[in-house]
Amino acid sequence: MKSLLTWLNPFYWLDSHISSRRRGVYTLFKKEMLRFWRVAFQTIASPIMTALLYLLIFSHVLESHVKVYDQVSYTAFLVPGLMMMSLLQNAFANSSSSLIQSKVMGNIIFLMLTPLTYMEFFVAFLAASMIRGLVVGFSIYLVALCFVDVPTVHPWWIITFALLGSALLGTFGVIAGIWADKFDQMAAFQNFVIMPLTFLSGVFYSIHSLPPFWQAVSQLNPFFYMIDGFRYGFFGQGDVSPWLSVSVVGVFLLALAWGCLKMLKSGYKLRS
Repeated sequence: MKSLLTWLNPFYWLDSHISSRRRGVYTLFKKEMLRFWRVAFQTIASPIMTALLYLLIFSHVLESHVKVYDQVSYTAFLVPGLMMMSLLQNAFANSSSSLIQSKVMGNIIFLMLTPLTYMEFFVAFLAASMIRGLVVGFSIYLVALCFVDVPTVHPWWIITFALLGSALLGTFGVIAGIWADKFDQMAAFQNFVIMPLTFLSGVFYSIHSLPPFWQAVSQLNPFFYMIDGFRYGFFGQGDVSPWLSVSVVGVFLLALAWGCLKMLKSGYKLRS
């Protein structure tokens, strides 16, 4: 049994195939992966349970009262939104919580003393954040299939927006972790930025059900484009064109990545 688990362990294969040149960034990536995986009940199971409760409660209350797309039940409509919402929140939480914990505990200095470049630092944190977000999102999909049939009309759009969304929020998490000095500052990011933007992005409704003014306001929210484009991949229907959505998300990702790399290169709030 032990040998079987060893063979199934992805790090068993990576440990023996990573070149010495990439050993540093791989070690930081592995550390970030193990940090959330060893508390999987909190980092994986908990958001799955939360999304499942949203699905059961909202579908029970609104299934017979709300119709968003033709031939798509409201319960099925909810699933992609809940998947992307959880994916985004967990990608952000992974990188931001790791950095703020390291800063508060004072062990960030040990990362700064390593010969890692700022690009390698960024890649390791970003990759681990993306994987956590993708694992949570995919797990919610598997659980939701037990309750409702969810089609996949355009799987490449699903993959594209899942990768872009997890990368964008993972990057934002690194920025928030660098900027914050205390846990309550990080909590403010989570409660007053991430949560409102995700809940007001069309997770539980189509923006076409809103008055014209609030439709226009919703279209200023980058989270709306991530969720709408992701949902388009499942149903082939959305509130805006998926090409517009991928363009907006791509621009935001490039802007945040550029800002994040500038912060890392300068050592802002990390080396002082």
